[in-house]
Amino acid sequence: MVKRYVVAPHGGRGTHPDIGSALRAATARGRAARVEITPGHYEERLTVRGEIELTALGEAGSVVVGVPRGTVLDASGSVVVRGLVLVGRDAETGVVDCHAGALTLDRVAIRAHDGICAQARPGTSMTLTDSVFRYGRTVFAGAAGHVERCRFTDAADNAVAVIENARVLVRDSRFDGSRIHGVRVSDAWAHLVGCELTGAGQAAVMADTRAELTVERCTVFATHLAALAFIEQSRGSVQDTRVTDAENGILVASGADPTVRRCVFADCRDTGVHVQDSGRGTFEDCEITGAGNVAVLSTRGGAPRVTGCRVSAGNVGIAVTDRARGHFTRVDVHDLTGVALRVWDESKAEFAQVRVERCPFGLETRGNGGTTAELTDATILDFDMAAVAAVGQSRVTLRGVSAQRGLLGFGAGEESQLHVHDSEVSTVSTGGALAFGTARLVARNLTVTGAESYGLCGTGSAYLDVADSRFEDCAATGVRCDDACGGRLAGCAVTGTTAVAVQHNGRVKLDSLRTSLPVREITEPAPPPTIVNHYHGPVFVEAVHSAQLAWNNTNVIQQQTDRNGRSDESEQDGVGP
Repeated sequence: MVKRYVVAPHGGRGTHPDIGSALRAATARGRAARVEITPGHYEERLTVRGEIELTALGEAGSVVVGVPRGTVLDASGSVVVRGLVLVGRDAETGVVDCHAGALTLDRVAIRAHDGICAQARPGTSMTLTDSVFRYGRTVFAGAAGHVERCRFTDAADNAVAVIENARVLVRDSRFDGSRIHGVRVSDAWAHLVGCELTGAGQAAVMADTRAELTVERCTVFATHLAALAFIEQSRGSVQDTRVTDAENGILVASGADPTVRRCVFADCRDTGVHVQDSGRGTFEDCEITGAGNVAVLSTRGGAPRVTGCRVSAGNVGIAVTDRARGHFTRVDVHDLTGVALRVWDESKAEFAQVRVERCPFGLETRGNGGTTAELTDATILDFDMAAVAAVGQSRVTLRGVSAQRGLLGFGAGEESQLHVHDSEVSTVSTGGALAFGTARLVARNLTVTGAESYGLCGTGSAYLDVADSRFEDCAATGVRCDDACGGRLAGCAVTGTTAVAVQHNGRVKLDSLRTSLPVREITEPAPPPTIVNHYHGPVFVEAVHSAQLAWNNTNVIQQQTDRNGRSDESEQDGVGP
C-alpha cells in the first residue's frame, strides 16, 4: 500500500515542514510513497530515491521549488512528479537529473536559466507529459524517452537533444524559439508525431551522425535556416508534414538518405528540397510551391530520386548543378518565372513523365561534355522562350517530347549536342528546332507543325543529321540552312501551301526528300571590293596612266586636258590622301 506524506510549511498534524523531511521519512521506510505538497515556494534541493510520487495539492503550478544554482531534483528509482514548478540556474547536469531508473514528469513546468531543464542519463527512462520547459534544453543521452503534449520555449541551445543511442518518441508537442535546433537527433533514434516547430535559429529538426529519425504529421514554420535537415549518413523518413517560410524546406547532405512522402514545402525563401555533398534521398508525392530560388536543388554531388512531385509559383523548378545527379519521374511543373528544369556544370539528370506549363524555359542545359540530360515522355506547354535549350558542350537526349505554344521548340547552340527521337513541336512563333554555333542536332521522327517561321534551321557551323521527320505548314520554310551549316536530311517530308520546302547553302545533303514545294539553294553574294588605304604616299607596282594624286593638301586643283589640248579646272576644299 502507498504511504502518504503531506508537506505543509505552516504546520499541521501529521505534516512535514519541508519536502526534504518528507522524502527522508519515505526513504527510511523503504516502500512506495506519495508526497503531497501544499501550495507555496520551497527553496530546496530534492534527492529522491525509490518508488516516490511528488504531487502538488491544488492546481498545477501552485508549488514552486527552486535553488539559486545547480540541480533542483535528483532522481533515482521509480519517480513521478506532478504539478510542480522547478526553477534552477547554471544547472549543468539539469534542473532535473534522472540518474537511474524511470522518471515521469506530468504537468510540470521547468525553467532552466543558463543550463539544462531535464536530463536522462544512459540506461534510464524519462516520460514527459503536458509539461512546459523554458530556456534550457532537455537531454536524452543513451536513455529511453516518451514526450507527449509538451511545450519547449526559448531554449538557449537545442530544445530537445536525443544522443548517444537514445530512443525517444515525441508526440503532439510544440517547440518555439530555440536558439539552435528544436530537436536534434545524433547517433540515436527519434520519432516525432503531430508536433509543431517554429522560430528555430538553425534547422528546426536536425538528424546527424548516423541518426534514425522519423517525422510524421508535423508542421514547421518561420524558421531561420532549414526546417528539416538530415546529414552525416542519417536515415529515416518524413511523412505528411508541412513546411512554411523556411530558408530550406529540407536539407540532405553528407551521405544522408531519408525517404520523404506526401509533404508540402511552401514559400521557402531559398529552396524547397536541397540535396548536396553526396546526399541522396527519395521524395515521393511532395508539393513545392513559391520557392524563392529553386524548388528542388541537387548540387555538389547530390543524387536525389524524385517521383510524383508538383512544383508551382516560384523561380526555378528543378536544378541539378555542380557535378550532381538526379532521377525525376512523374513531375508536374507550372507557373514559374524562370526555367522549369536545369542541368549545369558536369551534372547528369534523367527526367521522365514530365509536364511543364507556363514557364519561360522547359529544359535548359549548360556546361562541358560531362553535362548530360535525358527527357522522356514529356509535355511542355505555353513557354515564353524555348522548350529545350542546350548550350556549351552539354548533351541532351529527348524521347517522346511534345512542345506546344511558345517561341522556339528545341535549340542547340555553341558546341552542344541535341538528340531528338519521336518528338513533336507545334504552334511556335519562331521555329521548331534550331542549331547554331558548332552544335550538332540529330533528329529521328521529329514532327514540326504550324511554325510561324521555319521548321528546322541551322546556322553558323552547326551540323544537322535529320531523318524520317516531317515539317508541316511552316509559314516561311520547312528547312533552312545558312552560313557554313552542313549535314544531311534523309527521308524527310515538307508539306504546306505557302512555304519553301528547303532553303539551303549547298552543304546539306538532301536524300529522299518528299515535298511538292520548291527547294532553293541560297546564293552567296559576291565578295565586296577590296579597299586599300595609303597613308604615306602611293606605291606603284606596274605602269599607271592618267592618275591624279594629291596628299597633305587642304586645297586641291583638278585639271584635265582633252585631246585638243583644252583644259577643264575645278577647285575644291578637301584633305588629300
